[in-house]
Amino acid sequence: MKWAPGQFRTADIIRVRTGAVYHYGIFVSENEVIQFGYPPLPEFSDKNDPPVVCAVDIDTFCCGRIAERAELDRAEKRKRFPADKTVSLARSRLGEGGYNIIHNNCEHFVNECVFGIKRSEQEEEIRRKWRLFSASRRNGKTDTGAPGE
Repeated sequence: MKWAPGQFRTADIIRVRTGAVYHYGIFVSENEVIQFGYPPLPEFSDKNDPPVVCAVDIDTFCCGRIAERAELDRAEKRKRFPADKTVSLARSRLGEGGYNIIHNNCEHFVNECVFGIKRSEQEEEIRRKWRLFSASRRNGKTDTGAPGE
């Protein structure tokens, strides 16, 4: 999956960078982006409520950042649900909780709504790096490339 800024279409996976990670949502319209968790904005930062699936407008989702849309390759396009099913699935989960940064985050949510598979490339990349780091420690290497070493 490649990413690029541009015009969004209904049921597109979109994302914005929030520090070192990305926040994902399903674009429905300028007035509705369905996401799991709250936008990284000050007015949401002191929320003590657990994150839920919610809908916000595109400006709130972007928080002043540039959003990108997923550009699916041919195989991904064949695997994806039709746009109306994606939107229906996302809307059916509004208010749902159970957020977990590793096992049930915003990227898992969008992939499940679009492809029917709960998956997070960010999680997979972190796990891959952790395995490499752990393996290098077990092998007695001290220069892992990790900061501070």
